[in-house]
Amino acid sequence: MVQYRVLVVDDSSFMRGALTRMIEMDKRFKVIDTAENGEVAVKKILELRPDVVTMDIEMPVMNGIEALKKVIASGSKTPIVMVSTLTEAGAQVTMEALEIGAVDFIPKALNDKDKNIFRGSDVIAEKLVAAVGAGSGQAAQQIQAEAAPKTALPQPKTSVTSRSDIKLIVIGSSTGGPKALQVVLSKLPANLRVPVVVAQHMPANFTKALAKRLDETVPLKVVEASNGDVMVPGTVYIAPGGQHLRMTANGIRVADDKGESPYKPSVDVLAGSIHGVLKSHVLAVMLTGMGNDGTRAFVQLHTDGAHVIAQDQASSVVYGMPKAVLEAGGVDEVLPVEKIGARVAQIVS
Repeated sequence: MVQYRVLVVDDSSFMRGALTRMIEMDKRFKVIDTAENGEVAVKKILELRPDVVTMDIEMPVMNGIEALKKVIASGSKTPIVMVSTLTEAGAQVTMEALEIGAVDFIPKALNDKDKNIFRGSDVIAEKLVAAVGAGSGQAAQQIQAEAAPKTALPQPKTSVTSRSDIKLIVIGSSTGGPKALQVVLSKLPANLRVPVVVAQHMPANFTKALAKRLDETVPLKVVEASNGDVMVPGTVYIAPGGQHLRMTANGIRVADDKGESPYKPSVDVLAGSIHGVLKSHVLAVMLTGMGNDGTRAFVQLHTDGAHVIAQDQASSVVYGMPKAVLEAGGVDEVLPVEKIGARVAQIVS
């Protein structure tokens, strides 16, 4: 069995040891080395060429953000997963890291027994495997080959130039989503005639930071959705982390999970509620992400006449969610992420 080679970077010897033990509980991984600060990490990344790196953010000598910048500037394609606190400040720095080029993040949550990093070895393993697949080495190529769709791509509905009946755009995303959302939303005009609602897999605090970051960088107004919001055109509503967002005839409803989905927020929960209210009058977009959340609801939307676009494999950090919708027969078009925004703008124009 091929093992994925991991470099663990943290200034705490306790955390380096704990993360190493947790990662190696999954036999697919081997921690080949550790580093106590960003300066040492950069040297070891370039020398050892690991398949994936876990990178703490707050470290002496050189912090994780500066180390990330140096690795990216070197031309290295080694995927880096940030290890972040769940504070508001930690969330903002994590958004910066994702924008720079980090593949994903793992929340520490050391003071929260329900979200503590040491309770989530399965989640960490999933994130690390997804991150390995975002690289360019032999291990990445193997994962990418396994992820290739078993279904022929649909013929694009190029005859659909615009649809005046579209009343809402819904977007689902997970790993790699923040950067993909920025690319897509930057191509939509400020005077977009419909609202946009997004379910991005993230914990609480992080979706607030994501909304703030996007609001600063795209033409549209971007907010974290609140219970009771009435959606207005030209505004993007980000589902709050750790909760579910539903659309009702009277507006947005935000509520805690009652066992509906392991993902909070869930694309299936959001898009399913939209299907119940708007049926075919929806443009649905599935972006990069791990797993298959959203497949059931997107297929329902597609069956009833909504227009569904999925991101292609080449531009996806993780080709899980778009692939799942495609293989379930719920996609009208498959496009690279850089072309999705312009296509969405054309359809709703």
